[in-house]
Amino acid sequence: MIAIIDYNMGNLASVKNAFAKLGQETIVESDPAKFQEYDKLILPGVGAFGDAMEHLQERNMVDAIKAFAKSGKPMLGICLGMQLLFESSEEFGAHKGLALIKGKVVKFDKQNFDEALKIPHMGWNRMFTKNHPLFENLDDEHYLYFVHTYHAVCDDEKDIIGETYYGYKFTSAVAHGNIMGIQPHPEKSQDNGLKILENFIKL
Repeated sequence: MIAIIDYNMGNLASVKNAFAKLGQETIVESDPAKFQEYDKLILPGVGAFGDAMEHLQERNMVDAIKAFAKSGKPMLGICLGMQLLFESSEEFGAHKGLALIKGKVVKFDKQNFDEALKIPHMGWNRMFTKNHPLFENLDDEHYLYFVHTYHAVCDDEKDIIGETYYGYKFTSAVAHGNIMGIQPHPEKSQDNGLKILENFIKL
């Protein structure tokens, strides 16, 4: 069984509906005491990093998520949920994250862009992926839907399994053992996004 963490910071219905299209039942779970009962966890997220961490802390979910991560069972962060896996973020100040993956979250630096582009990075863009079970039966270059102003920077390149180009190359998918994250929204990415979720189900 797959649980989608409900901490009042994500479009849970669209994620749940995407899994339903694949015939996979999911539970929207707000009780951290029950996290360990599930086979897999989804950490969604839309909004600001600091607000999201506050919501997780207020609901006593931080330790429960870390305990699940240590269990070895698969966990997937989506969009802001991926960013929360990192040690820190500079979004509207300095904020500590879940520290499940070493690195930080920074704002797109337009000064380093090689062309005039708008922020946030919004719309369809290609992800260049490494060999990983999340991307099985997908082309090495496939289009997914993005909406974000900040992006992750990994300390260890081995944790990077997907990269995307927007002004410059940035990390758009990560994996550290059983902990995985993707910056784009699979639930908004049509067939390619559904294939990623289907691959997660199979893990």
